[in-house]
Amino acid sequence: MYIKKLAIVNFKNFKAADIELNKHINCFTGQNGAGKTNLLDAIYYLSFCKSYFNNIDTQNINDDEAFFVLQGQYIDEGKDMSLFCSFKKGDRKIFKSNDKEYSRLADHIGRVPLIIISPSDIDYINEGSDIRRKFIDSVLAQFDKIYLDNLLNYNKVLLQRNHLLKRFNELNYFDNSSLEIWDDKLTILGHKIYEKRCSFIESFVPVFNSYYQALSGGKEEVSVQYDSHLHSGTFETLLSNALSNDRKALYTTIGIHKDDLIFLKGGKPLKKFASQGQQKTFLIALKFAQFVVTKEYKQMTPLLLLDDVFDKLDNSRVEHLIRLVSQNGFNQVFITDTDLNRVRTVLAKVNLSASFFSVINNSVKLID
Repeated sequence: MYIKKLAIVNFKNFKAADIELNKHINCFTGQNGAGKTNLLDAIYYLSFCKSYFNNIDTQNINDDEAFFVLQGQYIDEGKDMSLFCSFKKGDRKIFKSNDKEYSRLADHIGRVPLIIISPSDIDYINEGSDIRRKFIDSVLAQFDKIYLDNLLNYNKVLLQRNHLLKRFNELNYFDNSSLEIWDDKLTILGHKIYEKRCSFIESFVPVFNSYYQALSGGKEEVSVQYDSHLHSGTFETLLSNALSNDRKALYTTIGIHKDDLIFLKGGKPLKKFASQGQQKTFLIALKFAQFVVTKEYKQMTPLLLLDDVFDKLDNSRVEHLIRLVSQNGFNQVFITDTDLNRVRTVLAKVNLSASFFSVINNSVKLID
């Protein structure tokens, strides 16, 4: 699958843009702040029904406007497919595939698999466990609808259990039988999610390690470890043992909603013991592994979005990265960079043809 045409109205800094795209490689070049990343975000939006960078849709509307529209024309196994999304302030989001509106946005997730690599991915290293859990969930949700439904239902049950704990505190009253109703639902869903995450990590980590070694020249040892309360016992037992703490905290203190990924370099925390270039290499390998696993499970080649990937990488790592893109079954690729000559030179080294676009003054122009 690939996208052949992208149309934008009032999305972020673009009043209007209509772009015919190359089925292989598309490079958007221009100064920082010109809107290169916003073009990638529009493509991401059509896959995930939301922005990669800002989940508040009103803030994705162009200044002084009341709505935005995104449209994509795709080729899927030789057949045309159209995607349409519109959002208006004070109204609901509308998302359509081939002119048929989705009743649930979640039903679209995975229809157009996509992987994005962005400077904001550094948050996977610097921020708390929430964002790393979201990474696991975003990968699994693209190819496992049952996992996505279980996760959505788990979060709903968790919300109800937490609400009940707060309510008990407000009323100075406790009814264990009422709490057990939510405990039963939480543990059933939690075990299913935990088992899927364990299986995913087992297949994901070897792929990640192979990509990191390829990108770094095999000189560094890194690892990804899955951390979960459920490693130490059944969810039912853990919930029972944590009840006293939950009543004091007024929320559910243990469970798969506290899972984390531990990133290490040489057995030490990546955040403290890796350079900027090593951290960026780690994140690129993480996303390339996501690409391979998604492709394998979906039996579809995801779109690949590379946002400002050359920054903070030495020439050797840049060349390794582009060679991997050219040799490992990647399909349509989108690249942003501030330096047109740099991206031309890098692609020429591996004999890759591409379409180049200049992004300036809130507009996009094909470069001859």
